[in-house]
Amino acid sequence: MKIICPKCKGTAELTPDFSLVICKKCDYEISYGEYIKHVAHSESTYSDILGDYTGNTEGQTAGSLEEWD
Repeated sequence: MKIICPKCKGTAELTPDFSLVICKKCDYEISYGEYIKHVAHSESTYSDILGDYTGNTEGQTAGSLEEWD
């Protein structure tokens, strides 16, 4: 499956078993779980979607990647 590389914004590949994201353009490799965390924190569109599942988030922040572990 083709997805956007979080490093160079080029086209990356998601392995068939959904375990790795690999970008051959910039030689970037990341686990799919880490990719999801990165995208959720760096892309406002996805942060907004995740906020829809948390109910009232008034006065709260998304936290850091370390807090998501």
